[in-house]
Amino acid sequence: MGIPGDLPVNFALVLLAYLLGSLSGSLLLGRLRGVDIRTLGSGNAGGSNALRTQGAWFALGTVIVDVGKGALAAWLALRLLPPAASSAWLYACALAAVAGHVWPLFHGFRGGKGAATLAGTLAVVWPGALALVLAVWLLSLAVGGYASVSTLLAGLALALLALLSGAEWPRLAFAVAAAALLLYTHRANLARLRAGSESRFERARVLGRWWARRGD
Repeated sequence: MGIPGDLPVNFALVLLAYLLGSLSGSLLLGRLRGVDIRTLGSGNAGGSNALRTQGAWFALGTVIVDVGKGALAAWLALRLLPPAASSAWLYACALAAVAGHVWPLFHGFRGGKGAATLAGTLAVVWPGALALVLAVWLLSLAVGGYASVSTLLAGLALALLALLSGAEWPRLAFAVAAAALLLYTHRANLARLRAGSESRFERARVLGRWWARRGD
């Protein structure tokens, strides 16, 4: 029996999504500046470490690239997947883009944690979920000031939304896998949280500081 005609196209789009995900914003911009932020700060090639070590404009460029590549990968999958393809292929492309960011082919398989790229894919494949995820992330950051905790809570919210809304299995599997991947990529942050050494964005903790002043 031969290979169904659509399968090569489907697999090619998953591979393309992974390759797009492998284009790391911080590492590409870092080459222009002559730095590798994986050797600085927390060693993570993501927006938070870019902000701490290289400043706001560098971090903004990093986030734009990382969100944009996720959105582009998902958009290409949405446009180019054969009409008869299961939605599982669309979510596989989205997850492949996030995996590319975490394990980038072009950067020695040492990348970031995947949150920004995941947000980019959600903007295309599930915009309503993106609104909830961003709301949870911003609220948690404003209360606690920990970007890592905010990201993990946002991932948990995504999985719970899929579960409680009765999402079809491809979307549910994608949401659970994405949340699990975020948990895996933030394992060092969890260890630092337990040790009391996790970095905190104190300026972002506006609600936490306001609540503390009310208690004084």
